[in-house]
Amino acid sequence: MPSKDRPNVLPLEGEIDLHVSPNLTAALNRMIDKKPKQLVVDLSRVTYIDSAGLAALIEGMQKIEAYGGKFALAGLQETVRSIFEIARLDQIFRIFPDADAALAAA
Repeated sequence: MPSKDRPNVLPLEGEIDLHVSPNLTAALNRMIDKKPKQLVVDLSRVTYIDSAGLAALIEGMQKIEAYGGKFALAGLQETVRSIFEIARLDQIFRIFPDADAALAAA
């Protein structure tokens, strides 16, 4: 874990499913309310994401892009990446190897 605080990076872990996605939406909304120029969701410790989790990420991306901000995903594990590819969301989201690369690209 990086020692410096990165207020525009949301680290997630475990399974992002129907039960977790309301918390994800709430966390994203808290960050989006501050209108960051960019927001990076770090998925490097996420092992699974379902359609509810994907919907929460899509909604977050749309809210940020609505005011001209940039939304990125970082650190997708192979299992999670394949879920994005099957849903063709790898073509919609900006996806980076890690949070630092995503922050640098903005």
